[in-house]
Amino acid sequence: MKVNQIYVNLPVKDVQKTKEFWTKVGFSINEQFSDDKATCVVLNDTIYVMFLQEDYFMTFTNKPVAKENTSQVLVAVGLNSREEVDKVVNTAVENGARQHEEPQDYGWMYQNSFWDLDGHGWNITFADLSQMPAE
Repeated sequence: MKVNQIYVNLPVKDVQKTKEFWTKVGFSINEQFSDDKATCVVLNDTIYVMFLQEDYFMTFTNKPVAKENTSQVLVAVGLNSREEVDKVVNTAVENGARQHEEPQDYGWMYQNSFWDLDGHGWNITFADLSQMPAE
């Protein structure tokens, strides 16, 4: 079996601010799946993030939304270069995100990260698998 699409659903306090934030970071919005309760951010042709207004998110689960000072998910996203990684993280931080940790350089893999407007963790990476140590 192979998955042909991924929709990550995350709760947010303000859908419009979230939409503006991710557009500024450089991603497009699928308006067909967006309204005043949700916005669909397109990561690529098969991976989407549905940012759902908290009360709307709660219609899909009977569990409470994680409090702001907790963490339940870290989303890792791979890009094509170290420069793209830093551009995304720097743009996110310039638009209200918080730096998660200092960039990590493992030689074959580079990672930078941030917490978005609602505290969701994003690890942005570039990896050259041909340089990955054979261990």
